[in-house]
Amino acid sequence: METDFRTLDLLQIDGKESSLKICCIAGKLGLDRKITNRKINRPGLALGGYFDFFSYQSIQVFGKGESNFIKNNTKTKLFDNVKKMLEFEIPCCIFANDNTPPDSFCDLADKNNVPVIISKLSTDDLMANLFELLGDVFSPKTTIHGSLVEVFGIGILILGKSGIGKSETALELVERGHRLIADDTIELKLVKNKVLMGKSTKIIAHHMEIKGIGIINVKNLFGIGAVREEKKVQLVIELDDWDPNKEYDRIGIDDKFIEYLGLPIPYLLIPVMPGRNIPIVMETAARNQRLKMQGINAAKEFNKNLLEYYETEEIKNSYFYNKE
Repeated sequence: METDFRTLDLLQIDGKESSLKICCIAGKLGLDRKITNRKINRPGLALGGYFDFFSYQSIQVFGKGESNFIKNNTKTKLFDNVKKMLEFEIPCCIFANDNTPPDSFCDLADKNNVPVIISKLSTDDLMANLFELLGDVFSPKTTIHGSLVEVFGIGILILGKSGIGKSETALELVERGHRLIADDTIELKLVKNKVLMGKSTKIIAHHMEIKGIGIINVKNLFGIGAVREEKKVQLVIELDDWDPNKEYDRIGIDDKFIEYLGLPIPYLLIPVMPGRNIPIVMETAARNQRLKMQGINAAKEFNKNLLEYYETEEIKNSYFYNKE
């Protein structure tokens, strides 16, 4: 995935969206180097002189072992491996455990414009936080128009043409005790190729546009419990103007799906007409989806019971069953 994420972004994002506890001490002229992948490399083999398959495009993390190796070999021939390593276009070198490399390492980093960063975290914690951060940065993303709400724990993405009532439906659901994640513009990202997460853009987070009223702040009006930052998308409901000539699903035996970023999500097409209480329909859909996730499908059970009923002796011997 193409991204414009750079080493400088690690420093700017620290403490806001991640906890790396880092600061740059050398090679600051290289802070604009791009980080092109989510991989993290421990350069033990490179320090030992083996550069075949050296993942120099990745962030290099130095734990206690690597740090001690450098400190103990600044005046030996093995330090030539350090010199060779820093000649590669490395995005940055991060030293965990608040270990500061010797001046000779920092001088080489300055010469080659390789950022040297110190983290107060342990190696394990640093690696875990970096994996999470880079996983988010390099996850496939897309932006769509709609509303995203949490109803009975189910993340429902509400779609439909402009003016059909997506925001009003979301507002009614909030009034009924459910939570708003995003309205109007929704950012979707695919996590680990199996989970679709949705959130609002930072500028319009917790805000909604209600025609006739204007912009409202849901968090201020209904309290902190009425909103959340992001939610897994588990059901997509598209609102559609009632069309008597269109066939709508009346049984629900066959599950329908819609794909986002290559991931299929359960999908429902809900017709809208005067007098129909769409928020209650959505609450019912959320409850039904929770049952389906537990392996309980009411439509399939009904169909099974109906077939079993037609196989009973009573119905087989009835007038209607035998009538030609």
